[in-house]
Amino acid sequence: MPRRDWPEDWREHGNMDNGKQYTTEQVSLDAYAEQLAATFPSADLTPDQLYGLGEAELLRIPAGVTFFEPTDTTRAFWILLEGEVLVDKVEPDGTRMRVNTARAGDSFGEVILLSGKSPSMSMVASQPSIGLRLNESTFWHLMSCCTPVRKVVLANMVQRLHAHIAEAAHREKLISLGTLAAGLMHELHNPGSAAKRAASQLRTNLLRLQELSLRSTSKSKTAEQLQCMHDLLEQAVNSCHAPALSSLDQADAEEAMSEWLQAAGVENAYSIGPALVTIGFAQNELDCAKAAFASDTFSDMLNWLEALVSSVSLVCSIEESVGRVSELVMAVKKFAYDDRCTLREVDVHDSIQSTLTILAHKMRQRQITVSKHFDAEQPNLHTTGVAISQVWTNLIDNAIDASPEGGEIEVRTWAEPGFLVVSVGDHGGGIPEEMRERIFDPFYTTKPVGKGTGLGLEIVKRIVTQAFGGRVEVNSKPGSTQFIVRLPRQNGNVAA
Repeated sequence: MPRRDWPEDWREHGNMDNGKQYTTEQVSLDAYAEQLAATFPSADLTPDQLYGLGEAELLRIPAGVTFFEPTDTTRAFWILLEGEVLVDKVEPDGTRMRVNTARAGDSFGEVILLSGKSPSMSMVASQPSIGLRLNESTFWHLMSCCTPVRKVVLANMVQRLHAHIAEAAHREKLISLGTLAAGLMHELHNPGSAAKRAASQLRTNLLRLQELSLRSTSKSKTAEQLQCMHDLLEQAVNSCHAPALSSLDQADAEEAMSEWLQAAGVENAYSIGPALVTIGFAQNELDCAKAAFASDTFSDMLNWLEALVSSVSLVCSIEESVGRVSELVMAVKKFAYDDRCTLREVDVHDSIQSTLTILAHKMRQRQITVSKHFDAEQPNLHTTGVAISQVWTNLIDNAIDASPEGGEIEVRTWAEPGFLVVSVGDHGGGIPEEMRERIFDPFYTTKPVGKGTGLGLEIVKRIVTQAFGGRVEVNSKPGSTQFIVRLPRQNGNVAA
């Protein structure tokens, strides 16, 4: 490498000219022909092949100096002659993803130049570094005049692009898992809190029930009274809730029951009445107790019955809460096991329902309802295809984001000759026609900046086409968008 008269302390401090912490110098590439030939060893270049390629900037960068910011829109091809450079892609939300660690002899920047995209990169020298920066004109001249270099650059681009897509897909999956985990914690919190409250109230009820039972046992009972108590007890313990009533009918029934109890001299009539109605008792079903018990014991008997009814209702609440927890755990278990590569039976309806269960919190937040129209035929796939739940998750999550507040999502399944078909539809603004051809492209998104990675639909298409041998299409117009997934019953990985 030609020697230059550089400041002795450049490796530590750099040159502060023009506010920069690194030095730049315009140089002829002819002077670095040997270093360039060494940068592309697989091309079998000779220095003679690289003469006359023009000029470039020579940068000397001290360790720790950032020499390229995300706000810099300059596209260039970089060749590192000495040191080490860390290259990070900066996402719209400010997060960073390491895409390259360049060392002496490495080149980078061709992905940005060949794709025509604006860079959103941060480059920092982790060691004192020396490199060449070729502008777009010099890069294209190099690509057009030197076939061996062109082959190496294109091969590097393909390799890096594949690695970048794999990293971004992994990041997308982690984001999805984080969203699902947050929703799951929210979903588990609700039934857990309900069960805890019910258990606390049940403890109080049991103490009250014990007190009333002791008071009742101090007085002897006739056969008629015991039979009446037995009948009421049997009805109480065999029912958690009465048939659902409208809000107005429920209020009228509770008011009528409470007034009847108060007229009969029952203590706590307006507290007991709603509980008896909730469990399904009517006034005529309490006539036996009113006739069998004297007025001074009728109140204790009804309070005992209410404490028992309330306790049964609380036990039902705990049972429902624990059942909800179990349902969520099973949904997540099915989602997690979806990544197995073994030959297995997949119930598509069950898979969709598990996804809806996990995403239920997000729909409730926006008051979105789901309309399910499932085909009566059992939609099983005998397959080794994996990650089908990820398809439903991405499609339903997109439908939620696209739907207006209080909107509706439609999920349908039906059979076609040789295919099982699933559609997910929403009634949002639709996808503009000029965007439809690109929505399955990697990193292309119609969502606002920071709201999407542009990989959700690419993942959907890749799983459906590659893992299941199916196809996916979209129909969209303002007010209606429908994604249709066709899974073959007999195709490579998928067999009837």
